[in-house]
Amino acid sequence: MILNTLKSFLIVSVLAFISLPASGQEQVKVKWYTLEEAEKLATADPKPIFIDTYTDWCSWCKRLETETFSNPVIAEILNTRFYPVKFNAEGKDEITFRGMKFINDGKYGRTHQLTVALLKDQVGYPSLIFFNEKIELLTVVPGFRTPKDMEPLLSFFADKAYETRTFDEYAASFKGSVK
Repeated sequence: MILNTLKSFLIVSVLAFISLPASGQEQVKVKWYTLEEAEKLATADPKPIFIDTYTDWCSWCKRLETETFSNPVIAEILNTRFYPVKFNAEGKDEITFRGMKFINDGKYGRTHQLTVALLKDQVGYPSLIFFNEKIELLTVVPGFRTPKDMEPLLSFFADKAYETRTFDEYAASFKGSVK
């Protein structure tokens, strides 16, 4: 009995140690804002807004959260170069954005009115939405992205490269930090 307890303790201890970040590598988490908070912040201190449009039932949305947004490089870019927003596309909250009120009144099934407006009736999850620092919609990028694929995408918008070249041109010469 004592031997089994000791074995269990050792296994739990080893697993706990393995799951800790390496020494000197603190786990960076994305500081998510509501859309209203991001709009207010961008008005006071201009930075682009990034919106992760998700649903609770979407498995690709969950993978985006656990695999991509948990990556320290991606979290750092989102935290320092954007006002990141996590928006539940089927949420029930009333949201005021750019002077307009949006609700989820059941008109679009479970989908929030703001989702339909932001995604221009091309509703799919996850969808990544990019606004410039003037809170003007730049584009919507549908689908899951790995950290390696997300880094050039975020950098393309944070660097304002879209003003002078296509994403493909930018990505062809992009040297990222994600391993």
